[in-house]
Amino acid sequence: MRQLVKLIDKSLAASLIAAMAAILLVVVWQVISRYLLKDPASVTEELSRFLLIWIGILGSAYAYRQKVHLGFNLIVNRQSETMRRLIMTFVELLVVTFCVLVLIVGGNALVSLTLDLNQISAALGVKMGWIYTVLPVSGVIMVFYSFINIYNLWIDESQEPL
Repeated sequence: MRQLVKLIDKSLAASLIAAMAAILLVVVWQVISRYLLKDPASVTEELSRFLLIWIGILGSAYAYRQKVHLGFNLIVNRQSETMRRLIMTFVELLVVTFCVLVLIVGGNALVSLTLDLNQISAALGVKMGWIYTVLPVSGVIMVFYSFINIYNLWIDESQEPL
């Protein structure tokens, strides 16, 4: 299980690094083509927008795993260890519920709808459903991380967390 978690962590981090490098190159090319060549590339604006969507949504899953997302722990940290674990488990279950309902179910509905309607992006000619697949993918990753967090809350202190 630890190997799977490490593989997902590294794959997600590598994907985000690659997407950040790609958006940097795309935006630099857009500036060069617009101001130096006086002939703006038509696909760069749309590609950078799609990359930003993927970076933002997958980045939220990565931030959730690294526990660097916004949180208010003042009340939780003042509780006993058992109560803290119960509260954090409840919060994790709320995250699972949100991710399943909004990101996975709602995201799949959005992907299906846009694929059925055959929505195509203007400049790239890509089906918009493929762009929106980041929603259910990120939802699945966040649900996985939520269960890992719950497991880590309740494991024995002598064991290494996942």
